[in-house]
Amino acid sequence: EVVLSEERWTAAAVQMASGPGVEANIQEAGRLIAEAVANGARLVALPENFACMGYREDDKLKIAEPDGDGPIQSFLSAEARRHGIVLVGGTVPLRGDDPKRVRAGCPVYGPDGGRLGRYDKIHLFDVEVSPGEAYRESDTLEPGATDPLVVETPWGRLGVAVCYDLRFPELFRGMLLQGMELLAVPSAFTAATGEAHWEILVRARAVENLCYVIAPNQGGYHVNGRETFGGTMIVDPWGGILARRDRGAGVVTAEVDLERQREIRARFPALTHRRLY
Repeated sequence: EVVLSEERWTAAAVQMASGPGVEANIQEAGRLIAEAVANGARLVALPENFACMGYREDDKLKIAEPDGDGPIQSFLSAEARRHGIVLVGGTVPLRGDDPKRVRAGCPVYGPDGGRLGRYDKIHLFDVEVSPGEAYRESDTLEPGATDPLVVETPWGRLGVAVCYDLRFPELFRGMLLQGMELLAVPSAFTAATGEAHWEILVRARAVENLCYVIAPNQGGYHVNGRETFGGTMIVDPWGGILARRDRGAGVVTAEVDLERQREIRARFPALTHRRLY
């Protein structure tokens, strides 16, 4: 059992505008992780698709890794160990059951470099955002199992979701049943959906679950012509935005205060008032 070493500590969310080159993206991620650690971060979260935003959606199949092995996962493990942090590894294309599709796996590593858990994105983004802008993730991704993931970390019980998952609040209610205190949501929201819904959804998940939300996002123009929204932020259990970055690569940091969170949950016990599960 992991014992909390501190009640107050610093979390960081990394924003990127990733391109198609895995090595270049990894180098950039490493630079930004080091910046976060220099700012005191004990937990760092990377955005969805941090290692590759390919020219084509099926480019992810070319770099897919087996579970627990490969250059992207090795990089994440080494960074967590080097800096002694909890590292939420954005998403990594991992081989699944279907040879024509991959899993959007989010591995979480502990300060010793060992993997604490892996979450595979459940809800796939098959939508028409506007005429001429449509996405069909299910063509190249297979969904994960429907079980939510909450992992023990030295700094709290961490739930993990990915991007489109934000729109499905029942997922996070399942995390609460596992004692979630913190939530990380690596994302790559489009410019259009981000402008309309990103902040609303992130803050709503914080308010309704009375938890900290660490929300790293892709933010900028990509070589493949796609534009992502940015707005990477860290939100407190009362819905307050503690830190935010609108556009471009960079890091946001904020203090997490688990004692304050417990006080909020005690004074405003909405989580114990639930009648439907």
